[in-house]
Amino acid sequence: MAIDKAEIEKIAILSRLKISDQEASELSDRLGDILAMVDTMQAVDTSGIEPMANPLDASQRLRADTVTETDQRERFQQIAPATEDGLYLVPKVIE
Repeated sequence: MAIDKAEIEKIAILSRLKISDQEASELSDRLGDILAMVDTMQAVDTSGIEPMANPLDASQRLRADTVTETDQRERFQQIAPATEDGLYLVPKVIE
């Protein structure tokens, strides 16, 4: 699938990017190369290959799930401008 210069210019306008004619031509060529590579990769038969999350077959070490801070909700609510029933009250911004 090739992307021509007109398509690049249309995308640039929609994304509010200023692209010169030379840059549009270069981008068209580079994007065409990327799409050609993707087509080549999609042509590979991967039906017998099991998906993997990590090519090294390693698992991530996880830290212990322990509480490291104390609950300070009451202290924070005391210094808040407005609270009600444990919730922070803020001005309405959407009507």
